[in-house]
Amino acid sequence: MRTPLCDTLGIEHPIVGFTPSEHVAAAISRAGGLGVLGCVRFNDADDLDAVLDWMDANTGGKPYGVDVVMPAKIPTEGAAVDLAELIPPEHREFVHRTLDALGVPELPADEQQREGVLGWLHSVARSHVDVALRHPVRLIANALGSPPVDVIEQAHGHDVLVAALAGKAEHAVRHVDNGVDIVVAQGHEAGGHTGEIASMVLVPEVVDAVGDRAPVLAAGGIGSGRQVAAALALGASGAWMGSYWLATTEYQQLPGNAVTQQALLAAGSSDTVRSRIYTGKPARLLKTRWTDAWAEPGAPDPLPMPLQNILVSEAHQRIMRAADPSVVSMPVGQIVGRMNQVRPVADVMADLLAELDATINRLDGLR
Repeated sequence: MRTPLCDTLGIEHPIVGFTPSEHVAAAISRAGGLGVLGCVRFNDADDLDAVLDWMDANTGGKPYGVDVVMPAKIPTEGAAVDLAELIPPEHREFVHRTLDALGVPELPADEQQREGVLGWLHSVARSHVDVALRHPVRLIANALGSPPVDVIEQAHGHDVLVAALAGKAEHAVRHVDNGVDIVVAQGHEAGGHTGEIASMVLVPEVVDAVGDRAPVLAAGGIGSGRQVAAALALGASGAWMGSYWLATTEYQQLPGNAVTQQALLAAGSSDTVRSRIYTGKPARLLKTRWTDAWAEPGAPDPLPMPLQNILVSEAHQRIMRAADPSVVSMPVGQIVGRMNQVRPVADVMADLLAELDATINRLDGLR
């Protein structure tokens, strides 16, 4: 199955896969899609540069992309310690009290505690762009909408396409007006940052609004060839998939991810919650004892981005080390209900494409 998007991105199949794992991203690209590496976990530009060197050597010459986070209307500059001073003491007390109640142990004395993931800061995201443009990336995506116009122009100057996520048709129009090349229409059921409109409604609205000016990728609730076919039927040029790659063999190569997979494999499609506790903006997460604690009476309201991330950063470190699936803190979409086994990326891609072809053939037979 090919769409014009394949020629635009230089890929074989109209499937773009977002992932925080370079191992997964490279495997998606090798399988004929476009692997997109999430950069937010990289506080240090040199670390990102080294990982992109690895991507260059392990994608088999196939194209890949990166995803950055450029929030626009929050306190974005300054050292992490300065931002940390803006966090109310009662929020810190709640986090520590909750972790103790959940039985999450303290970090070892010799393990460095991070004061937030700096990748959420605008200035650090810009450094991610600078690093990425030193590599043969094909796409830079911004998870929080349009990047600044100068960043879009910077990417275009390197012949790199720019994508932006949209939760409303008016967001998509603004993105394209700003120079964005590809719009990702991300529905309410998706993992991570999401809006209020479900994919079945959102995708055709976005296609009608900007489809004559830019390709539209459908995101949210896609984990089978039938769902990719549905995205194409709604007018999308391809699928943007994130959550589904969390249940792959390659994802296990990042520390702590095997425990995360245990939690994901046990979950059903109703076992997610949309909350601001992960970053300060509404994001769909796996429902666990950690998310339940934030929903109890007396829990504080989450802080705005990036303060919420700074607040819970150490908590996420402790949760990961605890190796307890019942307290995992992980963005994931409602498609988690289809994530029932761990398989290599190549096998997942092959099954997606086989079912996509079968679905289109079945529909063609109805005429």
